[in-house]
Amino acid sequence: MRPVDLRSDTVTKPTDAMRAAIAVAEVGDDWYGDDPTVNRLQERAAELTSHAAALYCASGTMATQIALHALVRPGHLVVCEADAHVCKTEPAASAVLSGITYRRMPAPRGLLTAALVREALQPDPLGVEVVDLVCAENTHLIGGGTVMPVAEMRSIHEAARDAGLPLYLDGARVFNAAVAAGVEVADYGREADAMMFCLSKGLGAPIGSVLCGSEDFIREARRIRITFGGAWRQAGIVAAAGLVALEEGPKRLHEDHERARRLAQAVAEILPGSLDPSGVETNIVFVDVESAGMRLFPTIALLGEKGVGVLTVAGRVRMVTHADVDDEDVEAAITAWREVVAEAS
Repeated sequence: MRPVDLRSDTVTKPTDAMRAAIAVAEVGDDWYGDDPTVNRLQERAAELTSHAAALYCASGTMATQIALHALVRPGHLVVCEADAHVCKTEPAASAVLSGITYRRMPAPRGLLTAALVREALQPDPLGVEVVDLVCAENTHLIGGGTVMPVAEMRSIHEAARDAGLPLYLDGARVFNAAVAAGVEVADYGREADAMMFCLSKGLGAPIGSVLCGSEDFIREARRIRITFGGAWRQAGIVAAAGLVALEEGPKRLHEDHERARRLAQAVAEILPGSLDPSGVETNIVFVDVESAGMRLFPTIALLGEKGVGVLTVAGRVRMVTHADVDDEDVEAAITAWREVVAEAS
């Protein structure tokens, strides 16, 4: 059996079309803004998200930390869902780079609501804690790849606007969200003052994320990217793959979602009580093996021995379907789960 890598959708390899685009990419020096391929990528990203401008960055974390540095003053707070990536995985970066922290609002399945945002934005009677930004995540990773409806995003935006605050969207997998919700990415983009999305996750590009917003915001973001050491030179080499990803990637995301649901349904049958497959909306599957009487790390190790790579996130087994996982791989993963559970019985 060939290895099945379900650790993340970041493990995908460039497609032949991406490699061909890389080979002939027209390049310049992006420090000076004259790499034509990067510029085309940024223009296309801005168009797809309904924003005025965009900035190509090395990673989603870099893009988000640049945005936070631009939008939040040192010593001030960001409102977000309690398990959001920005406050769960990136708080050290936020503290070191920008001197900011978070007001975390727990929400079922990670889905922040306008009501929670309004609650979080109640002013501190002592005037000490000041919120500068609201941050939403879509899809929500730890929530299980859950999708925020556009209507709720709109309500959150209104709640932030009523408080005189901008809304930032961590849209690392927002293309997955749009496909699952049957909407356009621009529908989400219009409800955020600034946003980021990853090219290197579900869309399948080898490198990069794009930060989108107003022209003034992106002008300042470019300056901050340079101060953070994130200036590119001939970045068109990788931006060329990003352009292919933007064109081709969204067309096949529904396949990842279908395979994730099939995988979830099978594991739920093999290991009852470990997950609710109806909660799998996109390409992320969490399995709570301990609630079903198995041990977490030995399960991960045994799956690895059978050629199935998974990760542990938030105390559960995480599996992510992606462009390099086909139907045969899903069946192989299901077989591995069946064998691991049988051996543990």
